[in-house]
Amino acid sequence: MPIESFPRVFLLSPANTRGVRADMLLREAADFELAQRLRAGLATIGEVYAFISGLYFRGKLAYASAFAAAPQGVPPAVVIAPGIGLLPLDARISIGQLGATSQVEIHHENQDYCRPLVRDAELMKRDAGGECRYVLLGSVATEKYTRPLLDILRERLLFPETFVGRGDMSRGGLMLRAARSGGELSYIPVENAVRHGARPPKLERWRKQGGSDPRAT
Repeated sequence: MPIESFPRVFLLSPANTRGVRADMLLREAADFELAQRLRAGLATIGEVYAFISGLYFRGKLAYASAFAAAPQGVPPAVVIAPGIGLLPLDARISIGQLGATSQVEIHHENQDYCRPLVRDAELMKRDAGGECRYVLLGSVATEKYTRPLLDILRERLLFPETFVGRGDMSRGGLMLRAARSGGELSYIPVENAVRHGARPPKLERWRKQGGSDPRAT
């Protein structure tokens, strides 16, 4: 099926909220603009995860924006928020909610994580209609995302085939390149796919007119 012929919603895996940049954002003494808005309940989950994750999540945001094709009334992209479910990228998140997500183990056997994810996946599937596909922009090497989502979305859950064998930074760079070039990646169903493979060659440095952009390497 040609990519252009089916509506799709992008499912973005979450940022690691236990890292250095998350600690920086959650510090009580943090006085930069995003931290202040987070404490005031005015920050969105998209911008918070982009700050925490850097290149990887920026790549997902750029890609989802470039190739948005959701059914009417359905968000073009949602992010997996551990313990909360699926949230549109422009949904506001409080500092308490963000802290709580860091305490939820992302594992397909953890019901505190799976129950809200499955609940929201069922609602999304109902609202999006029978032609919609769901493209996971995240790791497919483990079952932490794929197992609960496959139970609901089954053959309509897809992922970019070129993700196989790549780490986070490589996937982020790949998505940024695709967004900038306008060349959408090819998708295959998660169900029965080979999701483990040798690491592909490192991406060549992205070159644009007048020089190179080291952020996309």
